[in-house]
Amino acid sequence: MVTTVREPGCRTPDRAAYAKGAMPYEPPTHTVERSLRATTGAKIVAGVDEVGRGAWAGPVTVCAAITGLRRPPEGLTDSKLLTVKRRTELAETLRSWVTSYALGHASPEEIDDLGMTAALRLAAVRALEGLPVRPDAVILDGKHDYLGSPWRVRTVIKGDQSCVAVAAASVIAKVQRDKMMAELGADHADFGFADNAGYPSPVHRAALEVRGPTPYHRLSWAYLDALPQWRHLKRARTWAEARVPEIEGQLGFDF
Repeated sequence: MVTTVREPGCRTPDRAAYAKGAMPYEPPTHTVERSLRATTGAKIVAGVDEVGRGAWAGPVTVCAAITGLRRPPEGLTDSKLLTVKRRTELAETLRSWVTSYALGHASPEEIDDLGMTAALRLAAVRALEGLPVRPDAVILDGKHDYLGSPWRVRTVIKGDQSCVAVAAASVIAKVQRDKMMAELGADHADFGFADNAGYPSPVHRAALEVRGPTPYHRLSWAYLDALPQWRHLKRARTWAEARVPEIEGQLGFDF
């Protein structure tokens, strides 16, 4: 069963308030987790969020975090609303504050082979199965459920702003992937991975035009269509988006 909800506290940041120094967002709550516990009997609930979906290079990374119902660290919200410095500091706090967390990645090759939907599912399963305990339910950021059966999923639009566990997963995933991309880019300085994390940018585009894709680029992505000298490297996907292969470890999780 999949339900999409827009929770109270899931509001658009007030930029004017932010400019005046006031808190620009409602802090995340445990409202969705409490609802899942009350309506489904779930005792262990994981928040799940991804980063890297729209990048040209690098993996897509998913974090699964279990936080319980404790009061979250001050300033926790969607990672995209935080400065790099604050996000990095908060991730360090969260790693010891959460009950548990795990990261899962799908490589550029897997993204090219499977398509993004199945790659997200693969990364999410790896994260969830990396937890020390299996969650009874999952709060998934966004509108679409890319996990599917047999996981019990509640999708929440802007869950990375309104739900504590999802916000924690958002911050941890973003900081970890940014670090990975900076390390991968050490031998490819012209691409600016330390600054753009593999996402489109003028520096990234200019480097691609001159040097072509690195071993970390997604070769099924449309950016290659605009690079005539490298277009021959574009890969066709092995699997269509609508035809998702079974992923090892998905079966046998019985609710």
